[in-house]
Amino acid sequence: MAITDQPKPTLDEIITQMGHAGERICDIEASEAGAGNISVYMGWEVEVRRHFPHAEEIELPVPAPALAGGTVLATGSGRRLRQIAAEPLAAIGAVRIHEDGVTGTLYTSNTRRFAKLTSEFNSHLAVHQDQVERRGVDFQAVVHAQPPHLTYLSHIPAYRDTARMNAAILRWEPESIVSLSQGIAVLPFFIPGSEEMGKANVEGLRDFEITLWSKHGTMSRSDISVYRAVDRVEYAETGAKYEYMDLVAGGRAEGLTKEEIRNVAETFNIDSPWLS
Repeated sequence: MAITDQPKPTLDEIITQMGHAGERICDIEASEAGAGNISVYMGWEVEVRRHFPHAEEIELPVPAPALAGGTVLATGSGRRLRQIAAEPLAAIGAVRIHEDGVTGTLYTSNTRRFAKLTSEFNSHLAVHQDQVERRGVDFQAVVHAQPPHLTYLSHIPAYRDTARMNAAILRWEPESIVSLSQGIAVLPFFIPGSEEMGKANVEGLRDFEITLWSKHGTMSRSDISVYRAVDRVEYAETGAKYEYMDLVAGGRAEGLTKEEIRNVAETFNIDSPWLS
């Protein structure tokens, strides 16, 4: 069920989720120093001035006409995800998207500790724009992380293939086919923040809920909660960790068989393209 059919979360609830998400991403060692970023789109009227009293006009890094009138919370460039929970208003900005879809108002707090929003705000905004335009969601969380085992596997040419990667990470835990049923899209290496990267990422997240940016990290989305977007990173990274362990051990483990994965999927009524 999409969040459209549920009571709208408050601004405080979303900020709290962003803090917890940042902590969890760091707990699984998927964000070193200032790496990683989080954004949340809210398609309803949100009063942000009490939290973020300072306003400045900005030009959006990519056009986002479908988001007009909505608000996007995003982490600031260089802010450590592990510190969001302790000082959320120092690390987060709120952007109200103008009706023209190419400009916005950036609201920040008295304790702001960043010069600008994350350098990957263009990728976040493009995903929000595409999902809202195509699916009509009024809430979406997007998380970029750098999980080490997934990123390591993407340095191995054989794993830079979507089918191969999904076969690898879905075979280690029965929960994986349930919680990561659509799998993960593997993208080639692109320069971070480039137009090519943004386009490939948007296309990947149309059919998948998490993309792996080869030799870089992941981006995941959820229209349920920030927590759900982080869960997808955690399940994929756990599968990659098992796969890495098996590589180190010389490929000795059996893993779940295709039949076992199909039986789990059938039991929990899971439809997945990775069952054949």
